[in-house]
Amino acid sequence: MPDPTALSDVADLFASVRTIAVLGAHVQGFRPACYVPDYLHAQGYRILPVNPTLVGETAWGEPFRATLADVPGPIDLVDVFRRPDQLPGHEAELLALDPPPQAVWFQLGIRHDAVAERLRAAGLRVIQDRCTLADHRALAARR
Repeated sequence: MPDPTALSDVADLFASVRTIAVLGAHVQGFRPACYVPDYLHAQGYRILPVNPTLVGETAWGEPFRATLADVPGPIDLVDVFRRPDQLPGHEAELLALDPPPQAVWFQLGIRHDAVAERLRAAGLRVIQDRCTLADHRALAARR
């Protein structure tokens, strides 16, 4: 399936997603890695926070996990809040997810074409440099 690029494609993705792993999730409310998952959780999505520095903490009713491999059960979407230079370090764990997620979403300001291309080559859909909160709100405004 091609990468979602049009807002209508993203609508289909949001409609089919229930569980979102947030790579780089945070607990400080002013950070996008906190307020974006806050918003998505309020919209009814199950948010699974992943950040090794926050293991032992809980957010959105779920404990922080150190890696994506530590997340129990299937993940529908991986929402990535990591600097572009750190994405190659997450590539193997993204590719190792079984079953694979429906998509990997690099948040606004995050783009790494080489990693995205390798994820696509493995059959994953990739969204780069877009905000899940902004796109979800834009879709809600259309309804």
